Amino acid sequence: MYRCVQHRHTQTHSCCPAAAPEMELLGEKLTHRSLLHLHCGNIKLHVGVDSAAAATMNFDSLLSEINGFGTFQIRLVLIQALSRVSLPCHFLLNNFMAAVPDHHCNVLDDGGLFGNLTQEQKLSFGIPAEPDGTPSSCQMFTKPQYEHLAGFNSSDEAFTVQCQNGWVYDNSTYQSTLATEWDLVCSRKGLNKATATIFFIGVMLGAPLFGFLSDRFGRRPLLLVSYLGTIIFAVVSAFSSSYVMFTIMRFLTGMALAGISIISIALNVEWFGIEHRTFSGVIISLDWTIGNILLVGIAYFIKDWRMLILAVTSPLILALIAWRWLPESARWLLANGKADAAHYYVTQCAKTNNRTKVMATVTPADLLQSAQVENRENKYSIVDLFKTPNIRKLSICLGIVWYGVAFTYYGISLNITGFGLNPYLTQFIFASIEMPMKIGVYFYLEKIGRRSGEVGALLTTGLCLFINLFVAQDKWIVRTVVAVLGKSLSEASFTILFLYTTELFPTVVRQNGLGFTSFIARLGVSISPLIMLLEDVWNLLPAVTYCAVAVGSGLVASLLPETLNTCLPECIEDIEKPRKGSRDKPAESEVEASTDLLLTCSPSSGQQGATQQQEAIV
Repeated sequence: MYRCVQHRHTQTHSCCPAAAPEMELLGEKLTHRSLLHLHCGNIKLHVGVDSAAAATMNFDSLLSEINGFGTFQIRLVLIQALSRVSLPCHFLLNNFMAAVPDHHCNVLDDGGLFGNLTQEQKLSFGIPAEPDGTPSSCQMFTKPQYEHLAGFNSSDEAFTVQCQNGWVYDNSTYQSTLATEWDLVCSRKGLNKATATIFFIGVMLGAPLFGFLSDRFGRRPLLLVSYLGTIIFAVVSAFSSSYVMFTIMRFLTGMALAGISIISIALNVEWFGIEHRTFSGVIISLDWTIGNILLVGIAYFIKDWRMLILAVTSPLILALIAWRWLPESARWLLANGKADAAHYYVTQCAKTNNRTKVMATVTPADLLQSAQVENRENKYSIVDLFKTPNIRKLSICLGIVWYGVAFTYYGISLNITGFGLNPYLTQFIFASIEMPMKIGVYFYLEKIGRRSGEVGALLTTGLCLFINLFVAQDKWIVRTVVAVLGKSLSEASFTILFLYTTELFPTVVRQNGLGFTSFIARLGVSISPLIMLLEDVWNLLPAVTYCAVAVGSGLVASLLPETLNTCLPECIEDIEKPRKGSRDKPAESEVEASTDLLLTCSPSSGQQGATQQQEAIV
C-alpha cells in the first residue's frame, strides 16, 4: 500500500488519478514480493524491495496487530525475570563471597604462660602496629617483644616476618568467605581477586558459544541447558574441597550464566513489537536492579559463602519449573522453516492478548511466506568492521568505549568497602540508585540524544572518581555520596551504550559489531578486579586508573555520531557515505531512497532486524 503525498489518501495498486509524482512508502504494508510496480498517472515506478527486510516488516506488522506489548509479553518478561535476577547475584557475588575481614597473624601462646593476658596485650608483643595503631595484617615479630607489656615501644631486635602460623579473622561481619577458607590474604590476596576474573572469563567465552548454539538449536532448549548448567556447576562449586576445584566450577558457572544473559534478551526482544522495544529494553534491564537488591538481602542473612552460593542460585529452580510455559521465538522458528510451531506460538500470543480475530485467516503457510527470504550466504564477517575507513573508526571507538564503560562500572561495583559504611548498606545504596537512573535515561534518550548522554555520563563518572581522590577516608558521608553518584552515572553509561551501539552499526554487520564490542567489554570486566592489586604500589593508583579510563572513554565517545531521529544504516556504504533522513520524518521520496539503497547494499540474512540486540551484556 502506498500513500499519495500530495493528496493524502491511499491506494492499494495504483495511485490517485491526479498523477502526483511523489509517493510515500508505508513499510509496514509491504508484501513478500521482490518487485513492486507503482503506477501514478503516466509514471511507472519499479521499486525493488529486499525480501528479508519485507519479511521482517510483515512479521512485525502482524505482531503489532496481535499487540506487541500485551499480556503475553508481560508474562514472558516475568518468567524470564526468575532467571535474570540471578545474574547480578552471581556477577557481584564476590563482594560478599570473597570479602576480606579484618585479620592479623596467629600468635601462638608461649606454653600457656600468658593465658591470663587480654587479646590486646598478646597482640602488642607479637604483632607490630600500623601507623593508625591497628595490628598489622601480614607481619609478626620474629621474637615476642615482652617489653611492650611494660610500656616500652621499641627494641633493638624488633625484626618482623610474614605470618608464620596462619591468621586470625574477625567473624563479626562474615562467618566464612573464600579469604578465610583458604587464607587468600596478604601475599595470596591476588588469588582472591582472580576468582572474579576467572568467572568473567567464563562469561566472556560462554557468550559466543551459547549465541551460536541458540541460533542453531533454538532459544528455548538452550535456555534449559543454561538453567541446568548453572544450577549444577554452582552447587558443585559450593561444595568445593580446594581452591582449584572452586575456580574451575566458577568458570563453568560463568559460561552457563552467559547463556541466560544473552538468550533471554534475544527471546524478549523477538516477541516485542518495534514501537515498544526501547521501552521493553528498560523494563528488562530492571531485572538487574531487582537482583542486585535481592543479593543484599540474601547476603545479609547468610554469612557463610557456601550457603550463599546455594541461596543466590535458588531462583533458577523456579525458572526451571516455569520453563515449560516459556515460548520459543516465532522468528527463529520461521527462519528455520518450522511454520506449524511458529503458528502455534503466534496463535497463543494472540489468544493471550485477546486478538484471536487477527489470526482467523492466517495459516502456517502464510507465516512462512511472510518470513520467506532468499537463502543467500552471509558474506559479512568481523573482518568487515575494519576494512573501510569510517566503519573502522566506528568499530575502534566503540570498542574503546565499551571497554571503558564495563571496566569502570565493575571497578566501582566490586569495591564497596572503601567508603566507611557497612558493606551491606553500601551495596543496597548502589543497587537502589539504579532504578531512578534508568527511568531518567529513558526520557533523556527520547528528548536529547545518545552521544551527549554517553559522553556526559562517562565524564561525570570520571569526575566523581577524581573528587574522591581528595576526600579523606574519615569523611565517609561525602565519600559515599560522591561514590553513589558516580555509580549511578556509570550505570547510565551502560544503559545508553546498549541502545547506541545497535543504532550505530549497519544492519549487515550489526551482529558482528555487537559480538566484537561484547567481547571487548567482557575483557574489561575480567581485568577490572585485578586493578585493586595496584594499591600495593600506591594506595590511590586503582582509583586513578578507573578515573583515567572513564574520562578517556568519554572523550572517545565524543567522536561518535549522533543517532537520535536519524535513519538506521542498512549497509556499510551508509556509514562510508551517510544518507540524510530521519526516522520520524521520512525523506521526500522514500521510494527513491529505497531504490538507492538496493543499488549499494546486498540483502542481509533472515532475521537480522529481529535479533540485533542479542549480544547485550549484564
